[in-house]
Amino acid sequence: MTDKKLFQHLNGVTLETILNELVAYYGWRKLSELVEIRCFYNDPSIKSSLTFLRKTPWARTEVEMLYCALKEHG
Repeated sequence: MTDKKLFQHLNGVTLETILNELVAYYGWRKLSELVEIRCFYNDPSIKSSLTFLRKTPWARTEVEMLYCALKEHG
């Protein structure tokens, strides 16, 4: 996926919206398999995940890329 397409999918979309859509589509269990982040499988919640993702750039990038892939192929 090109950077331009990546930005198209992320343009105007909040991190909370991204996370809510991923959880609705994959569920916490599958999401934790796709992106290995402890807060996705150890007592997952939107609030704790958002806190972690906002402080951890590599994790946020992985979540954003997964979201873009979902939008591109979904």
